[in-house]
Order: sequence, then C-alpha cells, then structure tokens
Amino acid sequence: MKAINLISLVLFAFAFIASADDLKSQKIQPKPGQESVWDYPRPPKTEKTSKQIRIIYDGVLIAKSDRAVRVLQHGHPPVYYIPQEDIQMKFLIPSAKTSTCEFKGTASYYDIKSKTKENKNAAWTYPNPSPGYEMIRDYVAFYPKFMDACYVNNERVLPELDEYFGGWVTHEIVGPFEGSSLDHCKQ
Repeated sequence: MKAINLISLVLFAFAFIASADDLKSQKIQPKPGQESVWDYPRPPKTEKTSKQIRIIYDGVLIAKSDRAVRVLQHGHPPVYYIPQEDIQMKFLIPSAKTSTCEFKGTASYYDIKSKTKENKNAAWTYPNPSPGYEMIRDYVAFYPKFMDACYVNNERVLPELDEYFGGWVTHEIVGPFEGSSLDHCKQ
C-alpha cells in the first residue's frame, strides 16, 4: 500500500511538470480492476456508485454514504458528490464564493467549521446544474486535501494536487493526472 501511495505522489509531482498532451502520451495502462483518467470523457460523465464514501473532519465523521455520484472528467481523478441527507450539514456554512463550469453550471461553495478547525471553500454544490448533470443537484463534493481523511470503501484516498479540481485518487485510478491546467472546469 505504501508503494502505491509513493507511486501516486511521484505521478502527482510529474503532473505539474508536464503538459496535458505529454501526460496523455505517457498514459499508464490500467490493470484489471483499474481505470485510466485518460479514458474518461470530455464533457464529464456522471454515474451513481454504491461504494461507501466516508469523510472525517476534525476527528468527526461528517459524511457517510453509499448513494454518491461520481463525476468522471478526462485527465482527472473522480470527484464524489454526496447527497445532503448523508452529510452532517451543521458543519457546512454557505460561502459567498461561486464558480462556473462550462459543463455543470454554477457552483456554490461551503466553508467547513468544527469546534477547533475551519476551512474556507472546502466543499461545493450545484443547486441548479446544467442539463445532463441533474444527478448532482444539491449533492455536495469535498476537497479531500482539507479533510482529515476521505475513504472509498475502506481505502483512504489521496487528494488530487490541483488548485481547482477535487479528485479522489485510489488504487483503482491511474494517470498520470492533469496537474494545473486551467482549460477545464474550475470547481
């Protein structure tokens, strides 16, 4: 497991150096049970997942769901959107920040605050998504880099190292990952 994490971190670092075209040309061939981010579509696709998603923030389980939706976007690890009913929404405070994705529409953000910790714009939602993305209406996505831990089933995820995207990296996802490109959705 540590070797997988080390390999992922090396790939993250490489993603910041190379361009998206260079990265695609160096695509890692997925093994059985794995997915390549370069096989994901553009525009992104949404799909339901029954995998258990858990999010820990400041030592508290703030979200647990087996009804999440994955958004799969070319060159990036999946982003998991969780229904609000499966989130302790008392930790999420609406933020003034919004952003626009050319595909999904306008996102609204949340700050996350507990008794001892606060992160600005650490989660986002699409209250009125564009046609084709209704599946994520009022679902919430979290940047794993601001959480204590995020899990897909029982695997702790690594955060996508990008300023705008909130992808979740597991052993099932191979890249290399697009690093700091600004020509896709900015979440």
